[in-house]
Amino acid sequence: MSDTTAAAHHDHVTWRMAAVATLHCLTGCAIGEVLGMVVGTAAGLHNGATVALSVVLAFGFGYGLTVRGVLGAGLSLRRAFGVALAADTVSIAVMEVMDNLVIVAVPGAMDAGLASVLFWASLAGSLVVAFVVTTPVNHAMIGRGKGHAVVHAHHR
Repeated sequence: MSDTTAAAHHDHVTWRMAAVATLHCLTGCAIGEVLGMVVGTAAGLHNGATVALSVVLAFGFGYGLTVRGVLGAGLSLRRAFGVALAADTVSIAVMEVMDNLVIVAVPGAMDAGLASVLFWASLAGSLVVAFVVTTPVNHAMIGRGKGHAVVHAHHR
């Protein structure tokens, strides 16, 4: 997308568009984040290993959902992965920093166990914080023709 096209596109970016893009990204992140936290906690992994597992799975599921979506537009697997990297990397990174900071910052959340309300409430709250912080990031990126704007180009 040229700078002129990106600038013109910026005028048409809505907060709804940014929220939808963030929810799409959050879906993959949440699947990976929750799965990583559950597996790490159930396996008794150290907190650092549990967070690392969650981050790896969040990126994997986040990219995977985007790849799946753009493959339907006829892109090759290699090109689809490139689109996913361009579309999701910043968004997933911001989400992962925020949700892991929150869950680590809540006293006892990482050690609470799977049957604990503290564990699940902290995890849910961390995803809400990640959504709230990442939506303006996605708004700015879409307005510049970056992030999820790259994916939208393949839906037309």
